[in-house]
Amino acid sequence: MARKQQTGTVLKDKNDKSVVVGVSWLQRDRIYKKARRKLTKFVVHDEQNSATVGDHVLIEESRPVSKTKRWRLVSIIDKVDVAEVQPSDIVSEAALTGADESEEESGD
Repeated sequence: MARKQQTGTVLKDKNDKSVVVGVSWLQRDRIYKKARRKLTKFVVHDEQNSATVGDHVLIEESRPVSKTKRWRLVSIIDKVDVAEVQPSDIVSEAALTGADESEEESGD
């Protein structure tokens, strides 16, 4: 018997050896017949911690690894490079924009 495979996007990668993968699918409305996008989340076992948020991955059904993990990572289809943003950058940026706004208000 072949194991089920799904493709999805990594939503969360904070846990050790685990990622949360979202698989998007369409469900038709029974009355209006319009397609509605649904998202199913799977907790996936990632042994090497190789997947990051935004990556497009292939997952496969497996034996239960833990209470919620029933899937394992097969491969990363598309790797996404996300720029690391430091909290200090956000604080300094907010301070600069706050200073600019206060000068404009006092000048009017």
